[in-house]
Amino acid sequence: MLLPVIMAGGSGSRLWPLSRTLYPKQFLSLTKDATMLQETVNRLGGLTHQPAIFICNEEHRFIVAEQLRKANIENNGIILEPMGKNTAPAIALAALKAIENGNDPLLLVLAADHVIQDTDAFIQSIERAKKSAEDGKLVTFGIVPTHPETGYGYIRGGQSIADGIYKVDAFVEKPALDVAKTYCECGDYYWNSGMFLFKASKFLEELETHSPEILEVCRAALENAEKDLDFFRISSQIFSECPSDSIDYAVMEKTNDAAVVPLNANWSDVGSWASLWEVSNKDNDGNAAQGDVLLENTKNSYIYSQNKLVAAVGLTDLVIVETKDAVLVAHKDKVQDVKSIVNQLSALERYEHLQHREVYRPWGTHDEIASGDRFHVKHVTVKPGEKTATQMHYHRAEHWIVVKGTAKVRNGEDHFLLTENESTYIPIGEAHSIENPGQIPLELIEVRSGAYLSEDDVTRIEDYGVGY
Repeated sequence: MLLPVIMAGGSGSRLWPLSRTLYPKQFLSLTKDATMLQETVNRLGGLTHQPAIFICNEEHRFIVAEQLRKANIENNGIILEPMGKNTAPAIALAALKAIENGNDPLLLVLAADHVIQDTDAFIQSIERAKKSAEDGKLVTFGIVPTHPETGYGYIRGGQSIADGIYKVDAFVEKPALDVAKTYCECGDYYWNSGMFLFKASKFLEELETHSPEILEVCRAALENAEKDLDFFRISSQIFSECPSDSIDYAVMEKTNDAAVVPLNANWSDVGSWASLWEVSNKDNDGNAAQGDVLLENTKNSYIYSQNKLVAAVGLTDLVIVETKDAVLVAHKDKVQDVKSIVNQLSALERYEHLQHREVYRPWGTHDEIASGDRFHVKHVTVKPGEKTATQMHYHRAEHWIVVKGTAKVRNGEDHFLLTENESTYIPIGEAHSIENPGQIPLELIEVRSGAYLSEDDVTRIEDYGVGY
């Protein structure tokens, strides 16, 4: 049976400031109410398949688990990579996991951050590819190009293998514009989508032939993995020795059994704000707007408001993105350079490239709403039945004021309940934690005061997950 393998790693830096290292684009709702990760699973509804295996970074584990829980999505395990090693090792881990019990499923390898608007065409392409994959072909899906694109690699299709399936003649690097134009006119070239279908055993066989060191390290890393709920924690010490390589370089460009199925399904990897504008719904002036936005004499622009009213007057071909802590204004033709801003933020050791002002934790969220010399004010939300880590601070005191719900508080040796409009004071050095024993979200205002207010002033006493 078909076993989807959904790769949910990556940082999505070209969609900054909405996408951040600790909350990248695959976890965002960009074109629909569901997140891109959830949509990747939803579009498989027309297929008979097992629950998917998910692969993500260790630091994103709780985001993945929470998004699957919210959408009632079952899984066959969430593999946690301690560090990114590109796609070949990630898929190797999934393939090894898939054959553990003597099974040999067809692996449908998908990225969690793609948009596919024509789901029927997508499903038909997968169904068309199944027979060749069962017969030992490593099938990739080539996107029928709609325009000369210099940001994608290409696949050159060759001899017909079956109806709508062709032998891969070559994988081609990102071309110059004049070369991309000839590819589009030729009709034998397709954008490289990074989606695949093959038997788990066939992929591992080809990996052993062409990149045996990757397979060796991945096998050892999985054998020493720790099971924790739905998570499979891969050994960092072992996995760090794995070569970093893409599936294209490690296997697909070397095998004699690569095949391509053309896919014409309004696909996009949403690799920039311009590409997101292309796949978004637009008004009569070509504007894609989301949030609290007012437009006057503005055309062909993408405007996103998360927190404030954004008004645009007399603009053309711009991208404007407002979040709680950053605003991006860019020309649509220059959005690939957004990554340079992210690099600058990293070099300056600023937090805005890492995470949003509102930070997600396993137990809820916290959002900094005011700060100054010797004080920080946060809006904290704790989900029903959840609890923060018990911790203490050496440089700050805290005041907690409950504004909604009921809090079960530990303050030093005291344990008590706080309800709406009640508060408590946490002195420096006192152990403390918050638990939500109720059925509705607990919301409180936390006021930190002291000489040093950074997040690293924390000593955990009982680890219930991730503190803040």
